[in-house]
Amino acid sequence: MMASVRRNPNKIKQGSVVVDIILYAIALVICLITLYPFYFVVIMSISSPSEVAAMNVFWYPKGFFFDSYELIIRDSKMWWAYSNTLIYVVAGTVLNCFTAVLGAYPLTVRNLKGRKWVIAFLLIPMYFGGGLIPSYLLVNKLGMYNTMFAVIIPGMVSIWNIILVRTFFTTIPDGLKESAFIDGASHWQLLFKVILPISKPILAVIAIYSIVGIWNSWFDALVYLPNEKLHPLQMYLYRVVVQQSVDLKMLSLEDTKNAVANMLSNIQLKYAIIVFTTLPVIFTYPFFQKYFIKGALLGSLKE
Repeated sequence: MMASVRRNPNKIKQGSVVVDIILYAIALVICLITLYPFYFVVIMSISSPSEVAAMNVFWYPKGFFFDSYELIIRDSKMWWAYSNTLIYVVAGTVLNCFTAVLGAYPLTVRNLKGRKWVIAFLLIPMYFGGGLIPSYLLVNKLGMYNTMFAVIIPGMVSIWNIILVRTFFTTIPDGLKESAFIDGASHWQLLFKVILPISKPILAVIAIYSIVGIWNSWFDALVYLPNEKLHPLQMYLYRVVVQQSVDLKMLSLEDTKNAVANMLSNIQLKYAIIVFTTLPVIFTYPFFQKYFIKGALLGSLKE
């Protein structure tokens, strides 16, 4: 008689195949819902202007039309705004990472007097701000109005980034820091030669947050930069999307036909500009993906 097989009560049971299929289906639906808006903009940007104006494009492009992208590439104002955005993104990202590191490291020194008070003080501006008018007056008084510094300097310090980097620094073993001090390292040497080389994940998180935020920013330019030559790419996109329509009643028949054709092209052109201005920041993420998830998880751990 064969002995009965005893089952281990602590053995992990596999889930139901039906439940797995349902979960995969739900995840697939969520992905499609998330990706469809961008896919919709892409197919609208390469479809015929008449089809776009009639809103007949839903699942695939109709009547391929790439002239809008040619117009965008030939537009010198767009490339000028593009170069401004690159300056804002590079300068803002570097300064955000730099200030986050310099602000976070002292808050990890346990014998620093008043450290807890400084941390509590930093939390106040996260929830309370002076508002737009005081910020405008401050920028104006400092002589930064209508200059690139009006966009770069006010956003160079993020308290959220400081707290995030500080939390990451607290996960670094104290033994590593003590070993560096025993070898005669100063705080500056410890920070730049020991801590920063192993802090690439959290720096990648700060960088991607800064790049996306600055790339999509346009309101600061609207408030502080009346000079169009200083406008970023999103401000250029804002001007295109909200442009006024043509009054057809004041035109001749031939001019009216041309105006209608231009209006149809303008509608389709807006979608092309959205795609053109969005793709660079989307392509940026894969370069930081290696460190992004790890940094986001480690930076969210509590001390």
